[in-house]
Amino acid sequence: MPVLNRLRREFEKELPFRDKRIVICLHLEAKTAYLAKVIQAGGAEVAVVASNPLSTQDDVVAALVEGGITAFAWHGATDEEYHRHLNQALDFQPDYIIDDGGDLVSTLHTNRQELLSKVLGGAEETTTGILRLKAMERDGKLGFPMIAVNDALCKYLFDNRYGTGQSVWDGIMRTTNLVVAGKTIVVAGYGWCGKGVALRAKGLGARVIACEVDPVKANEAWMDGFEVMPMIEAAPLGDVFITVTGNKDVITGNHFKAMKNGAIMCNAGHFDVEINKKHLADLSETRRVVRPNIEEYQFKDGKKLYLLAEGRLVNLAAGDGHPAEVMDMTFALQVLSLKYLAYHAENLSPSVYPVPKEIDEKVAFLRLESLGLKIDELSPEQKAYLEAWRE
Repeated sequence: MPVLNRLRREFEKELPFRDKRIVICLHLEAKTAYLAKVIQAGGAEVAVVASNPLSTQDDVVAALVEGGITAFAWHGATDEEYHRHLNQALDFQPDYIIDDGGDLVSTLHTNRQELLSKVLGGAEETTTGILRLKAMERDGKLGFPMIAVNDALCKYLFDNRYGTGQSVWDGIMRTTNLVVAGKTIVVAGYGWCGKGVALRAKGLGARVIACEVDPVKANEAWMDGFEVMPMIEAAPLGDVFITVTGNKDVITGNHFKAMKNGAIMCNAGHFDVEINKKHLADLSETRRVVRPNIEEYQFKDGKKLYLLAEGRLVNLAAGDGHPAEVMDMTFALQVLSLKYLAYHAENLSPSVYPVPKEIDEKVAFLRLESLGLKIDELSPEQKAYLEAWRE
């Protein structure tokens, strides 16, 4: 992760987080661990907590603890344990936070309001989390400034598109050991994550159907060469269904009834609500684990449907998540956003803010530099031409 390496050296000299406490709520695997170490190198006391119980890698958490970072997580935590861990992390009394999906912020604003005045600001990693933050801002409930890291160009153009696109298929293929070529893949949601998933499916030789509620994105999917139809029409056609919407009940009972025998379903959205597991269980006569991270649901008529990773993030619950090169850029945005807050938070109102353009560009330039790539620069005459309105 060369960009983070460069920033770590800067932070060791500047110590932008000296005497501050920072809680990181993310998927606890190796890339996140290095993010935590970089922030620690900037002078902070750091605590980590899992944003998803199935993506936690216990050996990584143990190594962080050995390195002086407080941790509240273990793989396979129950819902009760998961929420207890969030509260234990907040007992750390953070000055800044990094959140993934909004659960840490939500807990702060509901059950731990006594800590709101201490939190100076934070950054959010995901589309799902930003939707929740904007809803809080709209209702006048957000208690401190949050930077929408997911909306930065160096996040969604690379992490969402290329990271999700590759890691989702890594999780599916290593879990099922099935060929992708020749299969019909249904991708629900054609945002940046959905685009990446669909593109990789096409490259692997699959026929791709996109399901959307946004007419602009549906047109984009069509122009990209994919079929477009409602989920109820795609249900009997699909061999593999992948949800990437950030919304609930994308695949429900009527869709399960229409699916063919042997269809596989998985989710790459943040929460396990996109595939309605209650409807699936109610329609099933038997349920069993047939391989690690594969549950078989058999209906009364003998039809079998398969759910991967309990409907949680398949790329993290059944894989190792995004490649390090991609997360290098995203986590660089995170640490630079926290540094920005360290110098500016006291002048910011409780709102959702974009990543400053100069941070986005710095990450892009550092990435190019790490690759040994150079680009052209505008001459003074070219800059003047672009800024002028007269010939």
